[in-house]
Amino acid sequence: MKKLLKYLKAYTKESILAPLFKMLEASFELFVPLVMAEIMDVGIAQQNMPYIWKMAGILLLLAIVGLTCSLTAQYFAAKAAVGFSTRLKHVLFEHIQNFSFSEIDEVGTSTLITRMTSDMNQVQNGVNMVLRLFLRSPFIVFGAMIMAFTIDWKAAMVFVVTIPLLSIVVFGIMLITIPRYKKVQERLDKVLGITRENLTGVRVIRAFNQEEEEQERFNENNDLLTRMQLAVGRISAFMNPVTFVIVNVATIVLLWTGAIQVDTAVLEKGDVVALVNYMSQILIELVKLANLIITITKAVACGNRIQSVLEMETSQEYKNDMVEELDTDVVVVFQNVSFAYRNAGAEAIRNLNLQVKRGETIGIIGGTGSGKSTLVNLIPRFYDATKGAVFIDGVDVMDYPKEQLRNKIGIVMQKAVLFKGTIRENLLWGNENATDEEIQQALETAQALEVVEKKDGGLNAPITQGGKNLSGGQRQRLTIARALVRKPEILILDDSTSALDYATDAKLRKALQELKEKPTVFIVSQRTASIQHANRIVVLDDGEVAGIGTHEELLKNCDVYQEIYESQFKKEVQGA
Repeated sequence: MKKLLKYLKAYTKESILAPLFKMLEASFELFVPLVMAEIMDVGIAQQNMPYIWKMAGILLLLAIVGLTCSLTAQYFAAKAAVGFSTRLKHVLFEHIQNFSFSEIDEVGTSTLITRMTSDMNQVQNGVNMVLRLFLRSPFIVFGAMIMAFTIDWKAAMVFVVTIPLLSIVVFGIMLITIPRYKKVQERLDKVLGITRENLTGVRVIRAFNQEEEEQERFNENNDLLTRMQLAVGRISAFMNPVTFVIVNVATIVLLWTGAIQVDTAVLEKGDVVALVNYMSQILIELVKLANLIITITKAVACGNRIQSVLEMETSQEYKNDMVEELDTDVVVVFQNVSFAYRNAGAEAIRNLNLQVKRGETIGIIGGTGSGKSTLVNLIPRFYDATKGAVFIDGVDVMDYPKEQLRNKIGIVMQKAVLFKGTIRENLLWGNENATDEEIQQALETAQALEVVEKKDGGLNAPITQGGKNLSGGQRQRLTIARALVRKPEILILDDSTSALDYATDAKLRKALQELKEKPTVFIVSQRTASIQHANRIVVLDDGEVAGIGTHEELLKNCDVYQEIYESQFKKEVQGA
């Protein structure tokens, strides 16, 4: 958490002025009991109305000045806290954007969202409360005790006994509850994770009729969170009654000793009332301080979790200088490439060697978990090979600047993702300077032009978050068009035609072959029909190459390909 405070340096002025104005407010508040004592002892006792009005004016002035100081302090504290969290959010978001897929897989999306939202709010609230109350509450406590000594040192000895007792109760309860609050926060994270998982997977849950099971799982975790919060709440609930008992006993002692001293003319009635008021101020501020420390504890815990994300170093580093590409017909080379996911027990790809010429179409097929997506993710450096090297245009992908590397590649992921906005805005992700003519060409190639033409507004038709107002096939075709708008040298289709019928799939492959740019195309697919016309097909089996060749060659020489083809061919025949 300490390391995060450097983002507060830009608000040093506000961080100083906020507690300063709060202490000014506290100073004026400490004078109020003395003014009230004067009203009682002089104004009321002597029935001096002008003096009462004079003191009432002073009270009103103290209230106005105190309120002004409080509002000013609140303004500076809020400005510093919000500015601090804004800068921290920018830094954290930028840092997350630099993560490779490995770090995102390790941390988890739900965790990163929690750090950016819930944890960040707790830290912001903590900074705000510290600037407002961290100095004010101790100042009031000790200030009230000092003011009590200025009235009468014998009566003030009650404060000397009461303040340590109150501190023991308040901070003792705080020490017991703080570790429990941390556990509550961890349990809250789990409930949030379950909630997010259920909301994002609601269609799958309904498809498998798992609503009741998921409700039970949520209720179980939520009930556990409730029980933990109630347990902490019960302990915290002791604070008010115990502290009020101590203060009330102290008040009785004050009134008892004060009455005796008033009777002996040592003290005035107003002095006793002032002492009681100071005791009440101490109680209020100690309770505030306890709540503040609990808030600080939560903020520190959340800040440490944010700091842990910031301290995670990305496993990828990019060069800044543009590289000079070689003039070669071989576009992509996999040289003795092996790859293992972080914390995985075995390698997903082993000893892969492959050379791909410019303009070739390469089909990649294999069983589930054979490493198809892993293979193509190594080309744009979503993951880095753990052994061997990947070359593009004769240059190791590790030597490319990020922008130069990614501009050469257009990729369509397994899961078609569209963003909230219009169709045009989504397609311009591929090339922000693309003209309507270039967009239309990309849509025609991706067999998505009819999708756009049927929408009200055409390219300006709205798309909801995740493209939920489109079918699976429509989303896939638009994501393919988005990649084609870039006019990439290398086009990667990672099982991105699974929702298309065979006729549309065939039209798409034919249109890709007729592109003027002649990109090098990698097609990952589960269907042999989608890749059988590729120049070469790479067959993967449990991370290893089982065969490379044309469709006809593999049917003769590759058992794995034969098995895949025959299983699908029989289904096609049966379907026919």
